[in-house]
Amino acid sequence: MESTEQPRSISGSMQSPRSPSLQPYLSVSVTDPVKLGNGVQAYISYRVITKTNLPEYQGPEKIVIRRYSDFVWLRDRLFEKYKGIFIPPLPEKSAVEKFRFSAEFIEMRRAALDIFVNRIALHPELQHSEDLRTFLQADEETMDRFRFQETGIFKKPADLMQMFRDVQSKVSDAVLGKEKPVEETTAAYEKLKHYIFELENHLAEAQKHAYRLVKRHRELGQSLLDFGKAVKLLGACEGEPTGKAFSDLGTKSELLSIKLQKEAQQVLMNFEEPLKDYVRYVQSIKATIAERGTAFKQHCELAETTKLKEINLDKLMLTRSDKVGEAEIEYREIKAESEEATRRFERIVTRMEEEIVRFQEQKTEEMGVAFHQFAKGQARLACSIADAWKSLLPKLEASSAV
Repeated sequence: MESTEQPRSISGSMQSPRSPSLQPYLSVSVTDPVKLGNGVQAYISYRVITKTNLPEYQGPEKIVIRRYSDFVWLRDRLFEKYKGIFIPPLPEKSAVEKFRFSAEFIEMRRAALDIFVNRIALHPELQHSEDLRTFLQADEETMDRFRFQETGIFKKPADLMQMFRDVQSKVSDAVLGKEKPVEETTAAYEKLKHYIFELENHLAEAQKHAYRLVKRHRELGQSLLDFGKAVKLLGACEGEPTGKAFSDLGTKSELLSIKLQKEAQQVLMNFEEPLKDYVRYVQSIKATIAERGTAFKQHCELAETTKLKEINLDKLMLTRSDKVGEAEIEYREIKAESEEATRRFERIVTRMEEEIVRFQEQKTEEMGVAFHQFAKGQARLACSIADAWKSLLPKLEASSAV
C-alpha cells in the first residue's frame, strides 16, 4: 500500500513534496502490517516510510521494516536520554493471545505506532535524535544488533513497566502517609502534579464510557440483524401485503445493523482509541515526574554532602591536619558532582515547563478533532436511522390499512 500522506514541516504544517523545500520537514508513515512466523514466535512487521529534506538523513525517502520491539527500543532510548521531555507513549501489547493477530487489533496498533513515531518526528528536540535516525534508516540486521545489544545502561521494556508500577506505589504511599520522600514543594510543581493526576482520572473515565458506547452500538447492531432475519422469516409465512411489509422491515433492520457496526468501528478508532492514547500519554508524563523527583533528591543529597565535606575541610585546615590535601580533593569532586546534579535537575524543570505547554496545546487540538468526529458520526447515524424508519412508514401504514 503506497503512502499518500504529504510531508509535514517541523512546525507540523502540511507541505507539498513538489514545492520548493523552504521549510525542513520530517514525515513518517507506518504501513502494511504483515504477520511473520508461527506460534509463539509469530509477530507483525511494518513498513516504515520516511520522507525528509533534513541534511542529517541519507536521502529524501527511506523505507525500512520494523517490528513492535523496535519501537519499544526507540521509546526506551529516548526516555533514558531526554530527561524532562514527555516521551510519546506506545500502544500496549495484547495480553490475550487470540486478539494479537485480529484485524482490528493489528490496525489499531498500526495507527498508534504511526502516531507515536510522528510525534517524535515533530518534536523540536527528539527529531534530532541519533536513535530516531537509526530507527528510521538502519537495515534490519543493524536494527536487531542495536535492539539486542546489552549495554547495561538502558532499561528493558519490562523494567520500564515495573518502574511505572513503582511510581504508582510510591505516590500512593506518599498520599497515605506511609512514606515521606524528599520532594519538591513549590506551588508550580504541586499544580503540575495535581493537573496530571486529575487529567488521568477524567480521561480514564471518559475512555471507559466510550468503550461502553462502542459495545452498545455493536450489541444494538447485532440485535437489529437478528431481528431483521426473524421478521423476514415471519413475513415469509404471511400473505401479501403483510408479508412484503415484514420483509421490507427485516431488510431495513439488516441495513441499519450494518450502519451501526460501521459507526461502532468509527467510534472505536476515532474516539475511544484517542482517549486511551491520552491515558497512556499521562502515564508517560507521570514517569517523567518520577524522574524529576529522583533528580531533585540527588540534587538535595549531594548539596548536603557537599556542605558536610566543606565543614570537615574547614576543621582539618584549622588543625593543620595532614589529611587536608585528601579532603580538598574529595570536596572538589563532590562539589562538581553536586553542581552537575543541580544543572541536571534545573534542565529537567525547564524542559518540563516547555513540555506541559506543548502537551496542552497538542491535547486541545487532538481531543477537539476526536470530539468533533464523534459528534458528526453520531449526528450522521441518528439521521440515517430516522430516514430509514421514515421511508418504511408508508408501506407499513398501507399494509395495516388493508
